[in-house]
Amino acid sequence: MTDTRDCACGQTTVRDDAARWFVRLQEPAVSVDDQQRFDAWLNEHPQHRDEFQLLQGLWTAADLLPAPRLMALCETPPARRERRPLLRYAVAASVVAVALGLFSGLNHPQGYSAEFATALGERKHVALPDGSVIDLNSRSRLQVRFEKDRRLIELTEGEAMFSVEHDTSRPFVVEAGSGKVTVTGTRFDVRRDVTQTRVAVEQGTVKVQGRDAADADFISLTAGLGTRIDAQGKVAPAYAVNPAELTAWRSGKLVFNNASLSEVAEEVSRYRDKPLRVANPAVASLRLTSVFKSDNTEALLKALPSILPVAVRTLADGSQEIISK
Repeated sequence: MTDTRDCACGQTTVRDDAARWFVRLQEPAVSVDDQQRFDAWLNEHPQHRDEFQLLQGLWTAADLLPAPRLMALCETPPARRERRPLLRYAVAASVVAVALGLFSGLNHPQGYSAEFATALGERKHVALPDGSVIDLNSRSRLQVRFEKDRRLIELTEGEAMFSVEHDTSRPFVVEAGSGKVTVTGTRFDVRRDVTQTRVAVEQGTVKVQGRDAADADFISLTAGLGTRIDAQGKVAPAYAVNPAELTAWRSGKLVFNNASLSEVAEEVSRYRDKPLRVANPAVASLRLTSVFKSDNTEALLKALPSILPVAVRTLADGSQEIISK
């Protein structure tokens, strides 16, 4: 599967476009045509939304400045507005830079803390004040706490994709179940299940270890590698992964590549009110290769009997079970 997050137009161009749209939308009046063009640009590619929401997060950080000062920074003399259309962009970029500077040098005792969660079928995009970005999958919950010497994330449930802003002075630590992942800047996915935690790296390098392991006891993962941490904190040897498939949920897709039906049932259950089960080990071992929409798991259940020798039955509690034909 093609990773649609890689934008052929280049990150710098997208970032510039996002900044221009951001400034345009700060105007007192935005025309219907402009709003429609912005909506079309925003939905054209996931990276567009990423860059725009990052600017929104940084702009929120500017709330630390007094309101009159912000207004003064963002004002452009009317007589010169037409002759210098990029001035507002430059000024806004300066304000964002000020906000970034405030956060990077901020030394409040309470630091920064927040909690984010998603409901069944919901995905959420979160821009953090350090420039890092988190995408939360369905039924996920995490807590964020920034301290002077580290950025700590506690993934208490579900799955999240982390795009971490590089900062060697403050490592970015994700704790999930019996394991933890430490980075200074990279892009990786962490999924916490009942019995294990899975880590997959799309870009950069991460350090994975048991939560209570000694500092020297860890394995390193680079792009295209993953691992699992069991309930006792034991980290499995690194193995090859396809990050695009594992994180296809970000674009609302479920990608199964020779997956067992037990794995399919476990994944599909994340997007359903009632769990999906398999009847016995023989059914659980059947393999499936296909792509479905995460917001329409009924289509998957209807398609299964035409792909594999199985049927789907509804149980008394409303849950469903895959059985042999």
